[in-house]
Amino acid sequence: MPEGDTIHKLAVYLDAALAGRVVTAVRLHPAFGASAGARRVLRVTSEGKHLFLTFDDDTALRSHLGMYGAWHRYPRGADWRKPRRQASVVVSTETDDFVCFNAKEVQWLRRSGFQRADQAARLGADLIRDAVAPAELRRRVAAFLAPDTTLVDLLLDQRIAAGIGNVYKSEVLFLERRAPLARIRDLDDAALLALYRRAAALLGENLGGGARTTRFVADGRGRLWVYGRRDLPCFHCGTPVRRAVLGRQPRSTYWCSVCQG
Repeated sequence: MPEGDTIHKLAVYLDAALAGRVVTAVRLHPAFGASAGARRVLRVTSEGKHLFLTFDDDTALRSHLGMYGAWHRYPRGADWRKPRRQASVVVSTETDDFVCFNAKEVQWLRRSGFQRADQAARLGADLIRDAVAPAELRRRVAAFLAPDTTLVDLLLDQRIAAGIGNVYKSEVLFLERRAPLARIRDLDDAALLALYRRAAALLGENLGGGARTTRFVADGRGRLWVYGRRDLPCFHCGTPVRRAVLGRQPRSTYWCSVCQG
C-alpha cells in the first residue's frame, strides 16, 4: 500500500520523466473535475502521501492514492493493464501516457492560492524531508487531538506528521514497545518524539529500490517485524503476533501482546 516512502519515490521518478516537458493534455475522470490542455510541468513533488504536479500556469494537480491507487507509464497507443474507467488522471506527452488509477483524491489547486496554502498548513512535517521539531510536534498534537486518542489514530493522522501509513504504524509501535490502544496521555514528550523519529528513520531507509523493510536482519525470516505476521511467533519473544481492526478509521493492526504490553 502506498505510504510516504512510496510517494516520495514516485515523485522522484515522475519528476525525472516530466519536469521541463510540455504535456499535451491532463485528463481527469469527471468525478474529480475538469481536464486541461497543453502546459509545461515545472516539477513533481511529494508531501507525505500527497503527490503534486506543478505547472507553469500557476496550477498544481494534487493526488492521493489512498489504499488502491497506482501510477502506470505506457507508450502512447499501448494497451493498459487496467480498465480505462479506473483512470483518475491521464497525463499525456507526445510519447507516453502517465496514468493514475483508482486515486482516492484528485484536486486542481492554484500554486499561489488559498487552497494550496491551506493544504500545506493542514499537513504536518513530511517525515522524509523535514526534521522532526519537538515543540511543533507537541503543539500539533495538542491542537488537533484529545489526550485519550489512541496511538493507532495518532500515527495515521497526517496533520501531526505526514508519511506514516498502516504498515509503518504497526512497525513503529512494535519497535517502540507501545501498545496500539495506549493513549496520547500515556506518553511523555520524549516518548512521543521517539515514535516520530523512529518513523522518519524507517521511511528514510526505504527510499532505494527493493521491498519495504523494517527488520534489517539477514536471516531470511522476514523483512517486517509484525505487519502481516498474524499468529506467527514474535521475533523477540516467540508469542504469536496478534491482529485486529482498530482505530476511528478501522485498519488492520499487528502487535505482540508481550513486547508491547
